[in-house]
Amino acid sequence: MMQVLSTNSGATTKLLSSGKLIVLTGPSGVGKGTLMRLLLSRHPELNYSISATTRPPRPGEVDGKDYYFISRTKFQRLIEEDEFLEWAEFATNLYGTPRKPVIELLESGNSVLLEIELEGARQIRAKFPEVLSIFILPPNFNELEKRIRGRKKDSEAAISHRLKRAKEEIDSAYEFDIQIVNDDLETAVHEIEMAMFSQSELF
Repeated sequence: MMQVLSTNSGATTKLLSSGKLIVLTGPSGVGKGTLMRLLLSRHPELNYSISATTRPPRPGEVDGKDYYFISRTKFQRLIEEDEFLEWAEFATNLYGTPRKPVIELLESGNSVLLEIELEGARQIRAKFPEVLSIFILPPNFNELEKRIRGRKKDSEAAISHRLKRAKEEIDSAYEFDIQIVNDDLETAVHEIEMAMFSQSELF
């Protein structure tokens, strides 16, 4: 189910580029990463911005492909050097979007897809009011908990923290341009595509 909301673009900052920026956000376990990978596989014209994180790699993750895995000390130094477009702390780990590659892509007229957490998405909206921001919702909270537990990647304490944070994040969905419920994967991808391509100037 897709709901188009009014764009919250009260900020006066203009998009400093000719390319377009698309943000996917939503609570942990909602399927942002899976949706992002499907979109990239179907639309080679989209460019994905690899985030940096201080969390350790999960099984199968590759440095420089899934994330840039760096130390907390290095991450904090990059913050001080203003090397991130956005950054936030989530589940005791830091996440951020490197500034330079995104700006270079946008300035060359390319569209960039970001898959980021809520706080980072808010920062991007403040800096780039013309961004297309999409909030991914679970079909219901019980299903979200089932998905998080089904990953078997987190301790019970971490799961509890993620679920508590998820409730707060879902309450913020109205801040974003579009809400899409990820109940059926193909339907959700199609609705994201509709949102992107309804803006004829996007690509």
